[in-house]
Amino acid sequence: MSELVLERLRLSFDALEQKDEAVAEEVIEGDHEINQLYLDLEQDCIDLLALQQPVAGDLRFIASSFKIITDLERVGDLATNLAEYSYDAEEDVYPEVDVQGIGDLTHEMVEDAMTAYSDEDTDACREISDRDDEIDALCEKASQTVVRDLLEREFTEGSGQEIEAVMNDVSRLLLTIRDLERIGDHAVNISARTLYMIEGDDELIY
Repeated sequence: MSELVLERLRLSFDALEQKDEAVAEEVIEGDHEINQLYLDLEQDCIDLLALQQPVAGDLRFIASSFKIITDLERVGDLATNLAEYSYDAEEDVYPEVDVQGIGDLTHEMVEDAMTAYSDEDTDACREISDRDDEIDALCEKASQTVVRDLLEREFTEGSGQEIEAVMNDVSRLLLTIRDLERIGDHAVNISARTLYMIEGDDELIY
């Protein structure tokens, strides 16, 4: 499931960068596949809880995995959002905002979080949580850049269409930044649940 989510996330970045509607449609239309995987894995977790009555470490494994697939499904939803934004991204109105750079970092965080889950690597879990501060800072700086530009713009009288176009660009970009930040948060959630699964340590869960 994580491999599929990461693939779709990468494609959504490509759709944004290349303004490619065909790639965007591939991401959007493929979301049902991620949703079905989520439902299948959810049922597996329920069956294990009902039939095996796990305790201690096994119970933490099932409970944590159930939460992790929820985070992965939501990352898939955010990839769909990003793909949809690409339909209106006709030009880079704010080239100084490095959406692709932030996207690469969030993709890497999710990928590393799933590797930590697979390898049961607690040090990696804590390190991924620390990296989220960088994502938050980059997203805040990007949002400030967009808002500052909007405040400093001067519009002439009767420029209603110009104002509407600018506001659409600003809205789309701010939503993109927000969704990238959320992807980083989901990577932290995955790491937090993995740490709890391995050690019973809930220090990263919030």
